Amino acid sequence: MTRHEPFSVWAPRADNAELVLGSDTVALEPAGDGWFVAPADTVAQASAAGDVDYGYLLDDEGPFPDPRSRRQPKGVHELSRTWDASAYAWGDHAWSGRPLAGGVIYELHIGTFTPGGTFDSAIEKLDHLVELGIDFVEVLPVNGFNGLYNWGYDGVLWYAVHEQYGGPTGYQRFVDACHQRGLAVIQDVVYNHLGPSGNYLPKFGPYLHDGSSNTWGASLNLDGEESDAVRDYIVDNVLSWFTDMHVDGLRLDAVHALRDNRATHILQEMAIQTERVSARLNKPLTLIAESDRNDPRTITPLEAGGIGMAGQWSDDFHHAVHANVTGEHDGYYADFAGIESLVKVLTRGFFHDGTYSSFRGHHHGAPIDTLRTPAWRLVVCNQNHDQIGNRAIGDRLTATLDENQLALVAGLTLLSPFTPMLFMGEEWAASTPWQFFTSHPEPELGTATAEGRIAEFAKLGWDPSIVPDPQDPETFEGSKLQWGEIEGDGIHGRTLELYRRLIHLRRSIPSITDPSFRDVTVHAPAETLLVIERPDVAILVNLAADTVELPDALAARLTGWSEALVSGDYTATPTLGAHTLVVLTREPLAASA
Repeated sequence: MTRHEPFSVWAPRADNAELVLGSDTVALEPAGDGWFVAPADTVAQASAAGDVDYGYLLDDEGPFPDPRSRRQPKGVHELSRTWDASAYAWGDHAWSGRPLAGGVIYELHIGTFTPGGTFDSAIEKLDHLVELGIDFVEVLPVNGFNGLYNWGYDGVLWYAVHEQYGGPTGYQRFVDACHQRGLAVIQDVVYNHLGPSGNYLPKFGPYLHDGSSNTWGASLNLDGEESDAVRDYIVDNVLSWFTDMHVDGLRLDAVHALRDNRATHILQEMAIQTERVSARLNKPLTLIAESDRNDPRTITPLEAGGIGMAGQWSDDFHHAVHANVTGEHDGYYADFAGIESLVKVLTRGFFHDGTYSSFRGHHHGAPIDTLRTPAWRLVVCNQNHDQIGNRAIGDRLTATLDENQLALVAGLTLLSPFTPMLFMGEEWAASTPWQFFTSHPEPELGTATAEGRIAEFAKLGWDPSIVPDPQDPETFEGSKLQWGEIEGDGIHGRTLELYRRLIHLRRSIPSITDPSFRDVTVHAPAETLLVIERPDVAILVNLAADTVELPDALAARLTGWSEALVSGDYTATPTLGAHTLVVLTREPLAASA
């Protein structure tokens, strides 16, 4: 059972539990099923005192922070602090939410999005996103982790918000500011593992599965003994983002690492409870999965027997675009060499849909039912935090592609029938890298992290001396966006204008966001020429460094169509210059477009 009383804690591994409340220590009362609760008079006194620091002693060991702590002002190893989620005066009463279909997502990391690295400083840049045409702001994890900064995937207190960013109230201000500008908020959350420092959950109960592990360590106990309370812990956290923080969606990290053999998978349970809250709040709420399985059941609705996620990230789209535009064919890019990979992902969603994956060494995935599945359920990108930050030096596409090539990847992403996602700074061809950075206070953990990172890339043939030290503060500082780059009419200003134009075209041409796979025709009449046709728009892409001739039949079919956007060399002849993107419409667009 789930308890919501103040100062209640699930600690089935303890015979006795005590509450450390300021300078006092109070014995907690057993309440059954492993729960301990504080005496009513203690709760009343604490409520009258306002925000207080507290923790739990378990069989005289501790005190430990509350597993459901909402604030950790002194770090994840210290006492928790009470926080009233209802105290904030919200100003988003007119906000009615935003469905994922037809939207554009912008992924950002609070610590490096602005020089200040806080929610309040991020608010100052929201108008930029509005002018760009963004619908959803996706925030990398902000829950409690040890240290001052990292990517956010080392969280150990899932209900708390990192204090250096502005804490939980700062987060509420950020979401409120987004809503008042018409921006929905998606929060990236991690339920598949816990960070290496500050994880006291095993002291309280069997939160982890002793016999199962994943890439990051022990798996969560989702299907073993006493797993009901663990599942409640996760689902309650999902719902708290929607109710206490007013977020509009969650991006669920690496759901393939959630080991769950129960009849109702934890993801289905999340989806069921999310639908209930959505109905109660009368606004759309979205769950997006990051999944490595290429399993179409992930995005199949609950009522059709699926997992019930609204959407999922599509790595196959990224890999096909990256391999064809950059020419990188190593590692997991090997299978995506050749323009046919682009044709397949644009028409069938997954590239590996039961085909052999040379990187994995086995057949992978299953086909999407393109007759019944809307394309918007796949979230696509040409860059994201993983695909940049997990490169040896964290280099963006800006480091290897010219301006016209950057336009190609932008056009393929933003003019696709899927849900496009941008990574912060991409829209102006930001020159700054986004590298892997940590700030582990424990010297041994910091050293192990740095050495492990270097060893990982040394195996791939990289010179260890060029791999940044994740513990070096300069690695973090150098990953912050330089907002001054967008001034002027150089590559940064031109790229920003291109992105604005592409998003505007996405809004102006209805067939671009038509989610039906059936109404799009994609073919490659030459090795480097990609043609995407819909009833009222044609997108021509020359991936080569040389000019390419359009086939006579295609040129004749498009004769008289209007140029809505041209990036590169195109003069309304059958010839496309090197790295050229052309968008043609059957009817001229309004002048404002």
